[in-house]
Amino acid sequence: MAKLRRWGRELLILLLMVLAVVSVMDWLNAPQAPPAFDVQPLATLAGESVSLAQLSRERPLLVYFWASWCGVCRFTTPDVARLQAEGGNVLTVALRSGDDGQVAQWLARKRLALPVVNDPRGALSAQWQIGVTPTFVVISQGKVVQSTSGWTSYWGMKLRLWWAAV
Repeated sequence: MAKLRRWGRELLILLLMVLAVVSVMDWLNAPQAPPAFDVQPLATLAGESVSLAQLSRERPLLVYFWASWCGVCRFTTPDVARLQAEGGNVLTVALRSGDDGQVAQWLARKRLALPVVNDPRGALSAQWQIGVTPTFVVISQGKVVQSTSGWTSYWGMKLRLWWAAV
């Protein structure tokens, strides 16, 4: 019993250390929202003009910065597409992944249906100071409430959106 208790305590310490490191990394890699980002019109591949304020007015919005060349994004993008297909409020930004046609072809090859704003030269991502792909930003009522970068799970995304709505 004492051995089990010691293992449990060591596991708890390890988990707390991992949580601390992840939190510090998120803080260091946190994107910086540009001035008036919420009203800036963005054009999707589908030809819609949207704003982050409009999309986040009723419920929290997950903005997903990704790239077709990003290795981690190959694992997270299908989860983002699943979240969106299940009714999640999602907008994605394709960073330096080619022109609109190339991004659309990449999505078609992967059988993914996502609302995408193409950022072929990285100008939008530079405004946000995105340094890591993938980066996830949660916006509620036009304000950034949370962000993380790197791999996150489908349930992690759902939890972040739920937490922002509470």
